Amino acid sequence: MILSRKSKLSLKDAIPFNADDFEIIHSAKQYRTELLNLINTAKTRIYITALYIQDDEAGREVLHALFAAKQKNPDLDIRVFVDFHRAQRGLIGAEKSLGNRQLYIDLTEQYEHGIDIYGVAVKRREFLGVLHLKGFIFDDTVLFSGASINDIYLNVGDKYRCDRYHKFHNDSLADSFVNFLNTNFVHSGCAPKLNQAQVPNKKQIKPLISKLKASIKHAPYKVQGAATAKADLIVAPMVGLGARGNQLNITARRVFKAASNSLVVFTPYFNFPKSLSADLNRALKRGVEVTIVVGDKRANDFYISEPDKFSTIGIVPYIYEMLLRNFIKRNQQYIDKGQLNLHLWLDGTNSYHLKGVVADDTYHLITGSNLNPRAWSLDLENGLLVCDKSQQLKAGWQQELNGVLANTTRVTSINDIESVQDYPDKPRELLRKIKLTQIDRILKRFL
Repeated sequence: MILSRKSKLSLKDAIPFNADDFEIIHSAKQYRTELLNLINTAKTRIYITALYIQDDEAGREVLHALFAAKQKNPDLDIRVFVDFHRAQRGLIGAEKSLGNRQLYIDLTEQYEHGIDIYGVAVKRREFLGVLHLKGFIFDDTVLFSGASINDIYLNVGDKYRCDRYHKFHNDSLADSFVNFLNTNFVHSGCAPKLNQAQVPNKKQIKPLISKLKASIKHAPYKVQGAATAKADLIVAPMVGLGARGNQLNITARRVFKAASNSLVVFTPYFNFPKSLSADLNRALKRGVEVTIVVGDKRANDFYISEPDKFSTIGIVPYIYEMLLRNFIKRNQQYIDKGQLNLHLWLDGTNSYHLKGVVADDTYHLITGSNLNPRAWSLDLENGLLVCDKSQQLKAGWQQELNGVLANTTRVTSINDIESVQDYPDKPRELLRKIKLTQIDRILKRFL
């Protein structure tokens, strides 16, 4: 897949599809309804890939639905893939436990016909990299979102985490996802089942991680029936792991470079990798109108609103806001003339988790990647590049964008953003210590 400033596109590994077979879902509640409906109506296969399925009301609802579908149709191929490490710990600050894996084991014992729940270890420890692949497959439908599965992502209760939700009905695209998962995780033996009594220990998991990296390098997404030069609407799946030769990262940069009129970027964590920051600066210099939508620090999933409950992890939103202030200072000239539109998303106590890039209303990079240094070099990520030459999807895309912008405020200067002096005592003191020890350089890499 090759993009250039002249908007030329190599159609290798791209799949043609019809606009009628594409749908944008506009809320977490609708996403939950669609997810459960697709589980209930699947006839041949269900493949779920997420960072985690939480042991809470939403997680249990989805898992019970999967098991129920299997009891109704024992021949239904159901496979679930989650991060190996994340599945075996509790929430941050909680007591030590088997984490979500305990739920997987308990449910397996309750039902006659089981489903396969696999744990994928990308690195030896969670903080060094996780399974961040997205995409649920139901027969020939691909439901793609950056959301994992828990109460907040599915809006069970009074809070939600805003994300993007796209549905494709295309057998070639669905086949490419299924073949990738089977080749790299199942048939390779790299992903042990979590809903069984024993799983590999730290020593045993190490060779599986090395094998997985080699497998992904030689077995990316493969498609049948490549698009023709006349295809106006195509989609290409891609995967990325590591800083070198990362197909997803390369494509993100090429989408930035392809923009000649407009560029829209969604990211929940404002900390672009250096190379992407450089591409963004070049886009501004050549006159591209850039819109960046990022969450207000209060909409960050690490934000701790109650001062007496503040812990070290709560410093994360403040670091992102400091990076945002620096970005505003450097680019005030573009903000003043309306070329750079920086929007902060905030909707009550809800949180923001959107990702993706759109150039010239033509190139859409739909991804779960946070477009930050961690995603760029540590996590296993994937995405879909949609090329819409005749802009058949523009009306739906504009509706999606307008819906997101409805909960944002445009930043006009650094005066619209709090400074360190405005922060509560605990985060302000912790930031001072971080600066004194220069740990901020390390933190920026892992955030």
